[in-house]
Amino acid sequence: MKMTKEVVDKRRKKIMQEIQVKGTVNVDELAAELNVTPLTIRRDLQYWEDMGAVERFYGGAKLVQNFVEHDIDPNEAYKHAIAKYAATFIDDGDTIFINTSSTALLVIKYIIGKRVTIITNNGKAIFCDHDPNVQIVMTGGELRFPKETMTGDFALNNLQRVKANKAFLGCNGFDSEVGMSTAILPEVIINEAMISRCSGAAFILADATKINYVHQFVVAKPDSFAYLVTDTRVPAEQIEEFEEKGILVKQLDPLLNYKK
Repeated sequence: MKMTKEVVDKRRKKIMQEIQVKGTVNVDELAAELNVTPLTIRRDLQYWEDMGAVERFYGGAKLVQNFVEHDIDPNEAYKHAIAKYAATFIDDGDTIFINTSSTALLVIKYIIGKRVTIITNNGKAIFCDHDPNVQIVMTGGELRFPKETMTGDFALNNLQRVKANKAFLGCNGFDSEVGMSTAILPEVIINEAMISRCSGAAFILADATKINYVHQFVVAKPDSFAYLVTDTRVPAEQIEEFEEKGILVKQLDPLLNYKK
C-alpha cells in the first residue's frame, strides 16, 4: 500500500525526534518500533542524511549537527520521563510543592485519579491541563517575566503559612558537592521555603544538562533531597557521587511517546 506524504512525514519526524534524544539510532530497532521494514527506515535516514542532519553508518545513523525544528526540544522527552516517574510518588490526599521548573511543572499532567493539592509559584500552572481532582493553589507574589514566576515577600509570606507532604523542585544546576543552584536570585528564598516547609520527601528533578553544574545562587545542599530523578545520559561515576550523599537516584530513558 502506498504511503501518503503525511504518514511519511510523520514517521520521519518521529525518527528525527529519536535521533535528537539519543544521538544515534539502530535501523532494526526503529523498524520494529515503527512497524515498517528496515528498507523503509534506511530510506528515511537517507532523507535526513541528504538534509545534512545525520551521518549513516552500517546498521544505523548518528546526529551530525543540531538540526532542530522549532517544535522539537531534544530534552523534552527526558523531562516528560522524569515528570511521569516523579508523579508515581504522589498519593491520594497529598499536598505538594512545585517550583518554577518546566520539568516540575510537567508533573501536574501525570497526576491521574488522585485528590491532590498543588501549591506553586509557577504562573504557567494555570494553563496546564490536569485531572479534575487536582487543585492548584498559587502563592501569589510579584510576577516576573519571561518565566512567569511569582516571588517576593507576598509569595514567601503565603508559603510560610502552609506545609506540604512532598516537594518536587527543578533547578538550573545540581552538583554533588554544592547542591541545588539557580541563576535567578529572587527564586532562592522561595525554593528554600518550599524545602523547609515540606514535612516529607523533597525530590530534585534534573535532566542530564543540569547535573554537576553550579549557577550563581545556591539554594540547598545535596542532602536536602531524598531523591534525584534524572536520565540515563548522566555518567555512572557522577551518579555514585550523589548516592554517597545518601540520595536515592533514579535514571530514566526518554519518554518518546509523550503528548504535548
